[in-house]
Amino acid sequence: MNTAKVRVSLNHIIASYTSKLSSYTDDIFQLTPPISGWSYSEVYAHIFDASLLSLIAMDNSITGKGKKQATHFMVKLILLLGSLPPAKKYEAPKILADRVRKISKTEALDFIMEFETALEKYYPKIATADLQLKTKHPRLGYLNAKQWFRFIEIHLKHHLKQLERIEKSFKG
Repeated sequence: MNTAKVRVSLNHIIASYTSKLSSYTDDIFQLTPPISGWSYSEVYAHIFDASLLSLIAMDNSITGKGKKQATHFMVKLILLLGSLPPAKKYEAPKILADRVRKISKTEALDFIMEFETALEKYYPKIATADLQLKTKHPRLGYLNAKQWFRFIEIHLKHHLKQLERIEKSFKG
């Protein structure tokens, strides 16, 4: 896995989130969409909270707080292909779903900036990571630092698609 390519991809994805955020009105940002499920606000709260937590898990692997555990073959395939398997709807793990809340556009932008700052802090450390040390993801099992980094990219892309579904539902 080429972490430099993932980093470039993350820059583009973050720019997409920022651009989309500026296009939503304050009212629509909070509104539950016609397709039900999370509002734009809740998606932003979830994705950047989960991404920050993922960076911490990645750092735990880097700083020796991980365990020597195997990564499941299917998880390796997801990371290789760069997307989650097709499904009608994924449920966030309860530990993450319980953290989802409605936030303002300002809070969402703050979340994005906090993520970018943390990304700058943790990204250079990946090169020195012991790839045998892994920390546990609530659904995917044990991931090493590079795998966490790739997961963050995949997860952010996945929720961009969710934002597009919400946009389509508002357009009718």
